[in-house]
Amino acid sequence: MHPRPSPIAASLYTLRDLNADVVIIHGPHGCCFRTGRLLEGDGVRVLTTAMAEKDFVFGAGEKLKNVLKKAEKMFNPKLIGVVGTCASMIIGENMKDIIKEANINAIVLPVESHGGLKDGDNTNGAIAVLESAVEYGIIDEKESSRQTKMLKLATKIEKTRGMAQGEYIKPSFGDNKEKIAKIIVEAIKNNEKVGFLLNSKKETSYLFADILNFNYKKINPNNKPIIVANLNNNIGFPRIKTHAKYILNQLKNNGIEVDYITGGLDEYPITADVAEQYLKDKNIDLLIVAGVPHALKIENLNLKSIAVTDGPRIVEPLKNLGYDYVVAELDAHSKTLGINSITRSDFGTMIRSTIDWVNEENN
Repeated sequence: MHPRPSPIAASLYTLRDLNADVVIIHGPHGCCFRTGRLLEGDGVRVLTTAMAEKDFVFGAGEKLKNVLKKAEKMFNPKLIGVVGTCASMIIGENMKDIIKEANINAIVLPVESHGGLKDGDNTNGAIAVLESAVEYGIIDEKESSRQTKMLKLATKIEKTRGMAQGEYIKPSFGDNKEKIAKIIVEAIKNNEKVGFLLNSKKETSYLFADILNFNYKKINPNNKPIIVANLNNNIGFPRIKTHAKYILNQLKNNGIEVDYITGGLDEYPITADVAEQYLKDKNIDLLIVAGVPHALKIENLNLKSIAVTDGPRIVEPLKNLGYDYVVAELDAHSKTLGINSITRSDFGTMIRSTIDWVNEENN
């Protein structure tokens, strides 16, 4: 009933995670425009074959060959991804043969992705990349199977607990951040047991990790919150492992100790269940869940809860799942592309500001 992410965009992000130097979108110049421009900020050169009306009839093989050759000359890439679109896939462009005819030195992954793949799930675009990456020897079958499992579980969560449930969901910007920050600060001050769960995905973790990034000792030095996070830096593609490593190191340098690690950044569909088992007997009074909070079965935990999400359309479903409060952080993807350090979030800034206000009042 409302727009959802495209399989084409998922293909682009997955090629980025494979450290592709160049991605060519084989379709009209406007296809996946915003995603392509954003990924330029992450070090990927995104090009297009700019298919036009006559190409929809006669094909655009020569255009693709020309762009491949130009990409090799301009960027000297080691790995290129060629992503199909609705236009090129519907007319049956044989990208594998076209790539062979271009005869360039780089490894080139053809990805048969388009906006109507199978049932339209965006994750199918990512799976198409994984299948091609195995065929061309970029990753092994074991890692592809693990990644595919996570992607399918992520789709299931969105369809059953998220914003892909089928009905129209009105966007909402959630609860007032100042009000919710005060609830957290007062809970720590009053010796309530507070827990933070970071259950986030990929680079957006740089934003959501900022919500953990405060000094509890300024509020109550004898009441350290429990911190649980999916920051295992030994799981996933090299880029994803690096994100987890950087975040853990930066939190540690800021004096913030993670008590329990649930898994990797690409395992958020299952790390929420691991977190639930860990938290269920900790007698927590207030739990803050940041990143993909709908992956956690909050209805199984008898406590006061706050969800922090990046989607205005997920606010209502989160309330329906049982979260008492929901905070929305906007533009998480655009704010975290091309960075390698924890970045300021609106809510994290509000928590720190609230701590300062409370200290000023006490003094």
